[in-house]
Amino acid sequence: MESEQQPLTIWILDDGKPGHRNQSLGLAEAMGRIQDASIHLISLPHDAGFFSRMKKACEQAKQLPKPDLVIAAGHKTHVALLYLAWKTGARSVVLMKPSLPCKWFDHCLIPEHDFAEGVKTPENVILTKGALNRIAYDQEAKDGSGLFLVGGSSSEFGFDGEALHKAIGEIVGYVDLPEDVQWTLTDSRRTPEDFIESLKEAPISTYPNQTTDSDWLPEQLRRASVVWVTEDSVSMIYEALSCGAQVGLLPMPRIKKAGRVARGVENLLEEQRIIAYSSWQASHQLPVNQDVLAEADRCATLILSALR
Repeated sequence: MESEQQPLTIWILDDGKPGHRNQSLGLAEAMGRIQDASIHLISLPHDAGFFSRMKKACEQAKQLPKPDLVIAAGHKTHVALLYLAWKTGARSVVLMKPSLPCKWFDHCLIPEHDFAEGVKTPENVILTKGALNRIAYDQEAKDGSGLFLVGGSSSEFGFDGEALHKAIGEIVGYVDLPEDVQWTLTDSRRTPEDFIESLKEAPISTYPNQTTDSDWLPEQLRRASVVWVTEDSVSMIYEALSCGAQVGLLPMPRIKKAGRVARGVENLLEEQRIIAYSSWQASHQLPVNQDVLAEADRCATLILSALR
């Protein structure tokens, strides 16, 4: 008879950036779905100096139970991650390509677009499709709703509100869609303020990002069967694929040659996991999301296997 697994204690080093926290929590929560776990956040003030961050981390760590794993994302967390893992005997898990040598960490979870094709990766590196997230697929929650996620200008993309408005109108008005599809749209901090106002006559429920809390979008994704994302919003593309929805890319004018992150999106297009708006116009078919992305769960399983 196998002995009962002991609950895990997981520390997360939080540098204050929501995207980094989201990745770390995604992995920790996935571990908690496999094995009982308590999750503790240690806040590292991102605007403080190195020694101040280390002091704050150590002060908070003294109040916590001894960890089995210490997880962190963001280069300002790396030294504290290594020190606390060494001090406590825990395994260190770094998310995204670290600024320090990979061999210094027990596990490195790195998006595959950060490595050139054909390059051999170290044994402690787990390649992922995009950044991890907190979205867990729930088929029973699907209600046939549709969701638009609109970003804005970035280093690689401009913003063409008129073209985007036209694309959204065509998608919502497509006659072969079920008549009872309920469409919801939200924007981001990078979206021009007047864009949502331009949609007031459209049959869409709009929610400016500043009116929603951190739980709102995960709940919308959990329910949505169809998600359209502007192509600048790379993390949202992977979240949409993780929720089990069919995913399309809304057009954005490119102002710079595609970088390494965009290559990951190009791979998704080639694998037919997602479809560009121009291709959808020709076929009016979205790819069926048969192989739902569950990178956090996959990585959690691999790391927990190494712990046993």
